[in-house]
Amino acid sequence: MALEDVLRAGNYHLIDVREPLELEMDGHIEEAQNIPLGELEDRKQEVVNLSGTKIFFCRSGNRSGKAAEYFKSEGMTDVYNGGGYTDLKEVLDNL
Repeated sequence: MALEDVLRAGNYHLIDVREPLELEMDGHIEEAQNIPLGELEDRKQEVVNLSGTKIFFCRSGNRSGKAAEYFKSEGMTDVYNGGGYTDLKEVLDNL
């Protein structure tokens, strides 16, 4: 399923894996939860407990790809790499 279709379907959580300083510098998406990539393993249960699809994003899509792969390796199937912040924001703004 394409990212746009997942977003249109609703019932998703946006998880920003950038560092807090990057959010201050580059901006953020209001409904997104910030869990920096380095904290994901320790905060794994927070993500597991979220109902619906989990969409990870970062600055370029690299760290969010690692986050999605990590959760897939843990057996989760409802995870997506939302890519970079700017691209994801544009998709959201155009829905």
